[in-house]
Amino acid sequence: MTAATDITPATEPTPLCEPCQGIQRNWRGAPGHAELRQGNNRKELHGRSEVTITGYFCDRCGAHWHYTNDKRNQRAGWSLAPD
Repeated sequence: MTAATDITPATEPTPLCEPCQGIQRNWRGAPGHAELRQGNNRKELHGRSEVTITGYFCDRCGAHWHYTNDKRNQRAGWSLAPD
């Protein structure tokens, strides 16, 4: 007889909810959505300028977002936080 093995599937990332899918990434000034809850913020040096990065959590799907506020970079804005 063969021993039964416990095969557990690898955990997959949680899919983004529809409002999170609609967030325009990497564009300063783009809106988030109503179910994002603001977390902590921090300041970082990007080149010679200091930028503010604010964390947000989605109450619907649990996604962790960062919003980078850098007035010198139009491509700053929303991005998913690294795991």
